[in-house]
Amino acid sequence: MLKAIMFDLDDTLIWDEKSVDEAFKKTCRLAAGKSGVDPELLEQKIRENAQDLFASYDTYDFTEMIGISPFEGLWAEFNDEGESFRRLKDIAPEYRKKAWTMALKEAGVDDPQLAMELAETFKAERGKNQFVYEETFDVLNELREKYQLLMLTNGSPDLQRTKLKITPELKSYFDHIVISGAFGKGKPAPDIFDHACDLLSVGKNEALMVGDNLYTDILGATKAGVPSVWVNHHQIENHDVVPTYEISQLKQLLPIV
Repeated sequence: MLKAIMFDLDDTLIWDEKSVDEAFKKTCRLAAGKSGVDPELLEQKIRENAQDLFASYDTYDFTEMIGISPFEGLWAEFNDEGESFRRLKDIAPEYRKKAWTMALKEAGVDDPQLAMELAETFKAERGKNQFVYEETFDVLNELREKYQLLMLTNGSPDLQRTKLKITPELKSYFDHIVISGAFGKGKPAPDIFDHACDLLSVGKNEALMVGDNLYTDILGATKAGVPSVWVNHHQIENHDVVPTYEISQLKQLLPIV
């Protein structure tokens, strides 16, 4: 019998992908107005450079384990406990400046001062604009009276809490919020799912994991023995990880439970 539902945060409850897209577009349009750079080319270059540069730092293995993306590194403060987070906090300003400087240069404009302005603009834009899927609150309202709800999210605790401050009404729906950076391991490690079940005082077959990422949310739940619902927004073909259920919109969860 189902007693508890675990939800991923990014691109499951909040539309992080769109929030990032909009921040990039606004920042690149600003650059175009100031320098004449092609905004679409600049966006392509910043996405490429951010990913390559983020992977080049000695913190990369840690960010992979915790589940921190290169684009999160472009706006996170990393005011978190622990040596690895302190290292990330030290690296972040240089990373942001370097990524934007390289991207701007590869798009045809050599202007480190403008790059610094763009780094600050992206950080500010992502921090003030956060999109939420229109069905998120309808689904949570429907479920909150019937089940325990737990948020199980990968990332820097400081950044994930910042996202919850931007959309403060989300927090009140959840009995527990588990953030990988505070736990010490991220999805798909089975340990974090075990921890979530312990907090909820439920067995694995009494819980359900809902998330958009096959290789963190769904694979992790499968490894831990927790049934799963994959929110496949983009109708991706999947031959690797088998969820218990597959939906394309969060509201399709309601008939399942």
